[in-house]
Amino acid sequence: MGDDSEWMKLPVDQKCEHKLWKARLSGYEEALKIFQKIKDEKSPEWSKYLGLIKKFVTDSNAVVQLKGLEAALVYVENAHVAGKTTGEVVSGVVSKVFNQPKAKAKELGIEICLMYIEIEKGEAVQEELLKGLDNKNPKVIVACIETLRKALSEFGSKIILLKPIIKVLPKLFESREKAVRDEAKLIAVEIYRWIRDALRPPLQNINSVQLKELEEEWVKLPTGAPKPTRYLRSQQELEAKLEQQQSAGGDAEGGGDDGDEVPQIDAYELLEAVEILSKLPKDFYDKIEAKKWQERKEALEAVEVLVKNPKLEAGDYADLVKALKKVVGKDTNVMLVALAAKCLTGLAVGLRKKFGQYAGHVVPTILEKFKEKKPQVVQALQEAIDAIFLTTTLQNISEDVLAVMDNKNPTIKQQTSLFIARSFRHCTASTLPKSLLKPFCAALLKHINDSALEVRDAAFEALGTALKVVGEKAVNPFLADVDKLKLDKIKECSEKVELVHGKKAGLAADKKEFKPVPGRTAASGAAGDKDVKDISAPKPGPLKKAPAAKAGGPPKKGKPAAPGGSGSTGTKNKKGLDTKEIVEPELSIELCEEKASAVLPPTCIQLLDSSNWKERLACMEEFQKAVEIMDRTEMPCQALVRMLAKKPGWKETNFQVMQMKLHIVALIAQKGNFSKTSAQVVLDGLVDKIGDVKCGNNAKEAMTAIAEACMLPWTAEQVMSMAFSQKNPKNQSETLNWLSNAIKEFGFSGLNVKAFISNVKTALAATNPAVRTSAITLLGVMYLYVGPSLRMFFEDEKPALLSQIDAEFEKMQGQSPPAPTRGISKHSASATDEGEDGEEPDEGSNDVIDFLPRAEISDKITSELVSKIGDKNWKIRKEGLDEVASIINEAKFIQPNIGELPTALKGRLNDSNKILVQQTLTILQQLAVAMGPNIKQHVKSLGIPIITVLGDSKNNVRAAALVTVNTWAEQTGMKEWLEGEDLSEELKKENPFLRQELLGWLAEKLPTLRSTPTDLILCVPHLYSCLEDRNGDVRKKAQDALPFFMMHLGYEKMAKATGKLKPTSKDQVLAMLEKAKANMPAKPAPVKATSKPVGGSAPAKFQPASAPVEDSVSSSVEPKDPKKAKTLGVSSKAKNAQGKKVPSKTSLKEDDDKSGPVFIVIPNGKEQRMKDEKGLKVLKWNFTTPRDEYIEQLKIQMSSCVAKWLQDEMFHSDFQHHNKALAIMVDHLESEKEGVIGCLDLILKWLTLRFFDTNTSVLMKTLEYLKLLFTLLSEEEYHLTENEASSFIPYLILKVGEPKDVIRKDVRAILNRMCLVYPASKMFPFIMEGTKSKNSKQRAECLEELGCLVESYGMNVCQPTPGKALKEIAIHIGDRDNAVRNAALNTIVTVYNVHGDQVFKLIGNLSEKDMSMLEERIKRSAKRPSAAPIKQMEEKPQRTQNISSNANMLRKGPVEDMSSKLNQARSMSGHPEAAQTVRREFQLDLDEIENDNGTVRCEMPELVQHKLDDIFEPVLIPEPKIRAVSPHFDDMHSNTASTINFIISQVASGDINTSIQALTQ
Repeated sequence: MGDDSEWMKLPVDQKCEHKLWKARLSGYEEALKIFQKIKDEKSPEWSKYLGLIKKFVTDSNAVVQLKGLEAALVYVENAHVAGKTTGEVVSGVVSKVFNQPKAKAKELGIEICLMYIEIEKGEAVQEELLKGLDNKNPKVIVACIETLRKALSEFGSKIILLKPIIKVLPKLFESREKAVRDEAKLIAVEIYRWIRDALRPPLQNINSVQLKELEEEWVKLPTGAPKPTRYLRSQQELEAKLEQQQSAGGDAEGGGDDGDEVPQIDAYELLEAVEILSKLPKDFYDKIEAKKWQERKEALEAVEVLVKNPKLEAGDYADLVKALKKVVGKDTNVMLVALAAKCLTGLAVGLRKKFGQYAGHVVPTILEKFKEKKPQVVQALQEAIDAIFLTTTLQNISEDVLAVMDNKNPTIKQQTSLFIARSFRHCTASTLPKSLLKPFCAALLKHINDSALEVRDAAFEALGTALKVVGEKAVNPFLADVDKLKLDKIKECSEKVELVHGKKAGLAADKKEFKPVPGRTAASGAAGDKDVKDISAPKPGPLKKAPAAKAGGPPKKGKPAAPGGSGSTGTKNKKGLDTKEIVEPELSIELCEEKASAVLPPTCIQLLDSSNWKERLACMEEFQKAVEIMDRTEMPCQALVRMLAKKPGWKETNFQVMQMKLHIVALIAQKGNFSKTSAQVVLDGLVDKIGDVKCGNNAKEAMTAIAEACMLPWTAEQVMSMAFSQKNPKNQSETLNWLSNAIKEFGFSGLNVKAFISNVKTALAATNPAVRTSAITLLGVMYLYVGPSLRMFFEDEKPALLSQIDAEFEKMQGQSPPAPTRGISKHSASATDEGEDGEEPDEGSNDVIDFLPRAEISDKITSELVSKIGDKNWKIRKEGLDEVASIINEAKFIQPNIGELPTALKGRLNDSNKILVQQTLTILQQLAVAMGPNIKQHVKSLGIPIITVLGDSKNNVRAAALVTVNTWAEQTGMKEWLEGEDLSEELKKENPFLRQELLGWLAEKLPTLRSTPTDLILCVPHLYSCLEDRNGDVRKKAQDALPFFMMHLGYEKMAKATGKLKPTSKDQVLAMLEKAKANMPAKPAPVKATSKPVGGSAPAKFQPASAPVEDSVSSSVEPKDPKKAKTLGVSSKAKNAQGKKVPSKTSLKEDDDKSGPVFIVIPNGKEQRMKDEKGLKVLKWNFTTPRDEYIEQLKIQMSSCVAKWLQDEMFHSDFQHHNKALAIMVDHLESEKEGVIGCLDLILKWLTLRFFDTNTSVLMKTLEYLKLLFTLLSEEEYHLTENEASSFIPYLILKVGEPKDVIRKDVRAILNRMCLVYPASKMFPFIMEGTKSKNSKQRAECLEELGCLVESYGMNVCQPTPGKALKEIAIHIGDRDNAVRNAALNTIVTVYNVHGDQVFKLIGNLSEKDMSMLEERIKRSAKRPSAAPIKQMEEKPQRTQNISSNANMLRKGPVEDMSSKLNQARSMSGHPEAAQTVRREFQLDLDEIENDNGTVRCEMPELVQHKLDDIFEPVLIPEPKIRAVSPHFDDMHSNTASTINFIISQVASGDINTSIQALTQ
């Protein structure tokens, strides 16, 4: 009994761990009572038992274990921290509870598992239960299956993932244990209840008896959609509200839920993919070509069997598809054609989207084969083409289909139209845009007039389907010329059509048919069931997002009307951004220690909590070293940060240790896969230290790193709530400062403004002035992104504070938000899918202030108020307007429904009392601000009447109207104004005031738009009449607006529109068009959705796109080189000529897209790429032939700084598109110098890929571009970086060995120009490397080029040393190839001419044969007067600085016909021959010396008489001029060593100008 009294005195937690079972039993009972008493789920008491709960459930004594299970269940249900124990407790339940004989234990175990699921730990529970299915004890397996079944039954298939369960079902059905098989049957029935027939394919191979039993059970199930009976904690409150609503409003919600649940899992997702390529008969490809049809049939039948598998593994099916296509297209036996078509159907169904890449090859063949009349063939072909359509998009195959539409065979025409009709059924308004609809409608309209009835009917059906899909508004413009009878027929067909998606975005459609609908191409695999839910639920979301320009009607459609709607779309967008969010469960401290000890030195973990600070510091240093060398994939981030948080954690007293600790957190966040779970471990500590004088900066650095890893919006929200839940003002102010800075670095997208505003309000009310100041600074930064409307949130602050806020906003006025420099990669995707108009960003930024509830004012707009506004007495009208103004003022933010107010206000815009007109305009300004973007729907009813007021005779009224129009346009964007005929009707009115104001407004707005509606063309005739208006101001404004109209419509359309003018007018207008064409600006670049300039910042004025204008501008600043000006002029002409051709070929839509600069300047983009390559974050550009990953990497790098449309051309599979891309790049070379230099590394890499193309025309174009590029670079005094050179020069040198003379010449010319932007001494090793090639032509050309370098730049150019270099060159004297031998000899002779006999020392020992050849060659060269050895200084030709003259020489070719190949090379490289630079008096006659046999006769030459008077003139010493250092010098030579090397090589240059410039530097 003494023992008993001992343990009874112990505290409860120690009793629970006692070795006596009685003590533990007592402990568990007491713990159970304590757990039931604790009311606060966040009580610290819970944490005491955190590590013990596993012991509760795994107790070795069965009686005690039961009590432990009861206590554990209560703990899990009530403790906030219980989630942390999920993994260990559930695994304990599986291994130690499910094997118990007592039913009560098993029941409690199952309850605990279900409770964990309820507290949102479903995935972890499911993982442990699935592991339990591998247990050897059948009892455990049965219990695990039963738990999964109950979980599914109670929580539903949204919470319990079915795919992993279905995967193991067949194995469970094969078990030897009857109990396991029975339980498997029960869970199969339960799964069937949730997903119905999607379960059949995965179970098709189980025992037929079992399958039959299952079928019998399945039939008994009720047909209604099941609903969960138990909900997660987060859903429970919501569900309670819904139930209340449901009891009030009948079964309204049931239907919606139904739609959510049914298409939840796609059977295809549950199947295992089958690999069939290896299973094809070995002789398949021979048999398919066999002459006997029976053999071909055998081959096809073998394929047919394989493709019956419902899901096929991805692979290279190109050869198989090619073989099947050949049978379909060319086989004479129609039975085999049908069989091959079936095989193609099987492939398309089994591969789905993965078959898309082959669709383009097969579609034309199938369509042309429709000439067959046999029904079974036609049916097989129809099935094939329909299956193939689902693997791709209509856009991708549209060209092939349209090409077949012109076929003469009526059956082909009929079947193609029917195929188009079936395809349209799968489309929605967003996947069938106007650009796609237009060509199809044009082709189908030809068919409705066809002589064959079946062709006409098919075309009617297709047009009817299109009408049903996109609505009359979209199709009617294309049906303008169709007579009434045919139009009725189309409408009749339209009524009969049933769309796949249904008009309500079809809820019951198969998932594969959903795939074309959303903006993304395919739903992301793993969470298949969740994705489908997303797609089917708030349909308007994706529909609106895809093409912003199509939204047309009022934006009400855009947002779901339900109160919860906005929330769902918000999360959806967020999900789009957080594609790479890392999710990880919370790990226990034991597991963290285990993981950390695997990657950290053992001493490090021991010293973490040492009492000696020096030991802790040493430990931190080791920790840091370990983290620095750790691989991203192997870094256990959570474990490491938990180690850092371990005692003393963030309460560390030594600042050095603390600084290091914070720095390590930042390192882990940067280098590892850092999750929000890990972030939550450290953020509290960081916020606590942010105000510390010594550690604050490190804390901020760590926070920034976490924000990059976990996205700023989430991090900011956590940090702000932590900072304001504590009382330290220093921490609060520093947190606000950090956030201000972070917003500038990361941009504003995704931030929860509403939460910030409440925190900022708290901060503004703080007693500490530093906190208030920081809050005001943060508001200033937010103002950059949100705009003036931010002030509305703070209008009720004290006047003194409000004036400070206003002063801060004033500072920010006119500034545009900085481009985000961090976290960009994650957001870039979201920026690219803006709508066609540049208005998407507008909407985005306006939505930011859309958090306050908008007031409904329609009930205040009573009929009395409306009649007041329209009263005869002006005073009463004024009262009515005053009332409206006060209603809007009180509401601040209003909903778009404003009753009859628009008509009432419209009447006041033409009031005879001008004061009331002005008052009305002021109200309309208020209205626009209060309603925000929703004002769009009132543009036609109220906006256009405001434009009419621009024609008022009073100046102040016009000014007020202009301000109002601009206020509206800020909210709506320009699209609504330009659509339709309203604007052209206004311009038609012959009111000079209206015309000049309206044209002035358009001239201001048009250049800021990326694209405009096609209706803009309607304004052009009236614009032309304004050009000839009697009023001079109107004429001037019309001329000013002309280039901006042309910028959007193109010269061609504008010129065409002059056709209706009188001949005299036409000539005048055409002359003006020509003039405007020269001044036509480039379209603005796509605007990132985050950075919207606010606060009246004017749009950046356009840059002249053509050279002459640029010239005239710059000539006023500095005199230009006349030759350069000439070349610029030429390029501009070429450019204009091309400009003329383009619009005629392309549709307007394409015109719109191809606006703006092609190379986008990204600050420090190039430096970042260099760092990434150095840090091995990306592949180094080094290969023998370019692999796919290199091309993919380049594509990704280019995506941020090259226009999307140009990138499509650059990476197209067809070489003609590469030619097109090069032509565009040549066009933009002059006008986008900065962009070209900013992207130079990427451009050069792309050009190296072109060196591997086999097409000569691409290669020639590439070399032509390179010549122009290097000319430009030398003019800009740019110096290539090491990175650029090493990733380009080796590949250029490969081309010097081309068999075509022209190409070799061009490559040599480029190498020659490169010496002006890259030191010759650094070029030398690259060319030397080229001499080792197997290609003899390349070896010869490289050797000659080396000779030219030595001749031009002297011996200093030889790297690493002249001796080594010459030894390598001399090896080639013994080469098998004659040209190589000659080149090597010529190069050494050149060195001999420069360096004399010392050459023999440098080249070392040569074989006798080689030496005699060399001596012979030196002798022969000495006989030629043209190559006489002269002093080195004289021999070195002047490399002309003026590259354009150099280029002229290159074009003219050699000056004279030189004999040796070396001389040819020299002249080609632009070296003037020594013979022309040295005067005869000082030249040796070597022939004479040679022929002189020993008799020495020295005849002195006659002396030349010089006039010596000039010598006595006073000497004028020229003023020294120092040349400016290259603007790009600093970026390129950031390290001192490379700078010094570069300058030394320049000083040693043979070109005197280069040397002088180098010496000045």
